[in-house]
Amino acid sequence: MIFWEIAKRNIRIHLLRSSLAMLGIVIGVVAIASMGILGNSLVLSVSDSLKTVGDSVIVTPHAGGSTRGFGGGGGATSLTISDQDFQQIKRVSAPNIAIPVLQTSDRMKLGVGKDDIVTIIYGLDPDDIPDLLNLESGDYIRGNSGCLVGSTFAKDNNVKVGSRISIGTDGNKGTLRVTGIIEERGMAFDVSTDSAIVATKDWFDAAYNRDDYDKVVVKVKNLDDIASVKTAIEKQMNKRDTTVDVMDTRKTMETIFEAFGQITTFVSAIGGISMLVAGVSILNIMMMSVTERIKEIGIMRSIGAQRKEVMAMFLYEAIILGVVGSILGGVMSLLGGYAISSLMLQTTKYLFVPSSLIHIVYGMTFGIIICVICGIYPAWRAANLNPIEALRHE
Repeated sequence: MIFWEIAKRNIRIHLLRSSLAMLGIVIGVVAIASMGILGNSLVLSVSDSLKTVGDSVIVTPHAGGSTRGFGGGGGATSLTISDQDFQQIKRVSAPNIAIPVLQTSDRMKLGVGKDDIVTIIYGLDPDDIPDLLNLESGDYIRGNSGCLVGSTFAKDNNVKVGSRISIGTDGNKGTLRVTGIIEERGMAFDVSTDSAIVATKDWFDAAYNRDDYDKVVVKVKNLDDIASVKTAIEKQMNKRDTTVDVMDTRKTMETIFEAFGQITTFVSAIGGISMLVAGVSILNIMMMSVTERIKEIGIMRSIGAQRKEVMAMFLYEAIILGVVGSILGGVMSLLGGYAISSLMLQTTKYLFVPSSLIHIVYGMTFGIIICVICGIYPAWRAANLNPIEALRHE
């Protein structure tokens, strides 16, 4: 392995030059791996936020449907689903659970001396609530005088189980007692409860004079049936005209994840550009090394060194630069991924999962491959020098 030792000796002799070349590889590996880790962490974060609604088909009124006014004095116009339509949706969705949802926004007061706030209010049948929402603390609603509040709403307004909330301007819609706090759900396509309150359907009907629904959420027991449930609802409800829009949340999630995957690929490609720049630097250094050692190459060839051995010697140099630079880049990628995850996602729990760590392997592999490719031409040129002309070189 004398040529391996010669390769290492040459790197030591030109340590500063070699270190600067390796620095480019380190930067390239860090850029590729860190961006890959960030992209994958974003996908996992969104996946966790949406996992509670990935089994749902959501039915909402089509823009061509009937309209009505509702709300705490807002007079806003919105589309609705009638009870008759709901019964049809429930029938074609069976045996899956169809949950009608009422929704509005209104003023409310959380205590004496506190300012009024405006937030979303949902109305649900108490029997449906456990199928849709999980509780962080407290109990589900048992009567029409109780309500649930979202975790963010509870934290922001210092609301606890047992707190009372006056609904409407000056409490004209009545007072509800908080019986439970809903577990954080993150982003949701069905009901976004983190900053909302949930009351019973009967209370909502009485307070807002409602006999229709804003949406219907169908919880599908077998995920493989989501597409067929969606199709069945569309065929039943949109026979003549389009009266409802039906959304398959799993398909929507797949679209979101695909978009994040494309973003991850794009930002990783930007990191790949820095790696290519580093490769050009390696190529330049290797060409300089060949030029500086032409006479040495001539001597080696004259005492019996074969072309493939000379070529291997220069390839060894490129491999050493690539491997050492990639290893350093891989270690620094962990630190970079930790810092980026902490700053942008406020959590590092997605850093040490296999789908994130694999991006470090990708970055290191790419770094080594680039170094080898950029070392092939200088090595080939060195191996094909004319020994006699090389000995005459000054």
